[in-house]
Amino acid sequence: MTPKQKLLARLADRSAVIGIFGLGYVGLPLALGYAQAGYRVLGFDIDPAKVAALNHGRSYIEHIAGASIAAARERGFEATDDFSRSAQADALIVCVPTPLNKYREPDLSFVLKTVESLVPHLRAAQILSLESTTYPGTTEEELRPRIEARGLSVGAEVFLCFSPEREDPGNKVYATRTIPKVVGGTTPDCLEAACALYGAVVEKVVPVSSTRVAEMTKLLENVHRAVNIGLVNEMKIICDRMGIDVHEVIRAAATKPFGFVPYWPGPGLGGHCIPIDPFYLTWKAREYGLHTRFIELAGEINRGMPEWVIGKIMEAMNSRGMVLKGSRCLVLGIAYKRNVDDMRESPAAELMELLVQRGAQVSYSDPHVPSFPRMREHKFDLQSVKLTPESIAAYDLLLLATDHEKFDYAQIKRHARLIVDTRGVYLEPAANVVKA
Repeated sequence: MTPKQKLLARLADRSAVIGIFGLGYVGLPLALGYAQAGYRVLGFDIDPAKVAALNHGRSYIEHIAGASIAAARERGFEATDDFSRSAQADALIVCVPTPLNKYREPDLSFVLKTVESLVPHLRAAQILSLESTTYPGTTEEELRPRIEARGLSVGAEVFLCFSPEREDPGNKVYATRTIPKVVGGTTPDCLEAACALYGAVVEKVVPVSSTRVAEMTKLLENVHRAVNIGLVNEMKIICDRMGIDVHEVIRAAATKPFGFVPYWPGPGLGGHCIPIDPFYLTWKAREYGLHTRFIELAGEINRGMPEWVIGKIMEAMNSRGMVLKGSRCLVLGIAYKRNVDDMRESPAAELMELLVQRGAQVSYSDPHVPSFPRMREHKFDLQSVKLTPESIAAYDLLLLATDHEKFDYAQIKRHARLIVDTRGVYLEPAANVVKA
């Protein structure tokens, strides 16, 4: 049997071992999906705490139940930080972060370090799939040369593809299995192997002509959202100056049954994708002598939202004879979006830092985040405050940053001295509510 035939046969009869690298919000659901489909799964992560938790059947992600981890363990799922064990896996799926550096340029260090740790253990009849969002050309320009330096032929002995992750943490409608999976291979045989790999756990696989097309597809998806959110954030500023409620405008516009899709303004962009991914494209476009003005303008508007919110807070406090310096501020919701515990790139963390820089005493309340987590750029030694009539009334300002459904908004409104609402939760005007 050829290496391709051997790989396809093992994928078809479920004897293949699936290796998932990076057991976070993307990698862990994928690992559970393969375990549920009947594959033996090896999960790799550099964080020993995550490895230990998973091997004891515990989850560290709120929307993934511990029972799901325990069930996967019974099916043979195992987590490890020993990357030399990658030789045991037939499929190597890389789901590690791709952040920006301090110059807002692509930081591929997590991807490259992971791949370089795998290369010494590569063997024939393996497939390597990159899922981490990146600029067009990464798979061909960065991964393929590293693999071929091992002396293995891509497309004949080992198979290389790109398949962008599309996880939406906390989404109750779409899960890993029901979200269509775009795949691109470096050769036709690589694409065939990739379709077999993902077709086993995803209802619909969408093959495209190259890894570059697959890489660009992910960027387009997130640029689309970033520029539309930038548009409504700018509309928010205009409507605020004119004394118009932008949320009411969007709700009214959304009644048009064609030609309009509602996007909602907020205090800034959060999550791994939208605040970061467009800049992977703007960086790569410069190589071709192109300036992505539209994308960068949207990024400028979105990045300016936290400062704009702080300005609205100061304006609201000043009009009531209050000052921000020395005031007690409670941030409501610090996850990047409602009903999840995901803190990646959350604008609430930046808002907290801006408040502290202006002399405020900052606390937070988030039913999904009991303790402020370790983050690359933000550090707070804080625990979530339980909301009671007394605790609410004790603060000068409540800043509504993330609109979790678990909050009792009526209680908050009854007892708060001042609420700055960045999510349009409060539909009716109130003396103690200011929209931002």
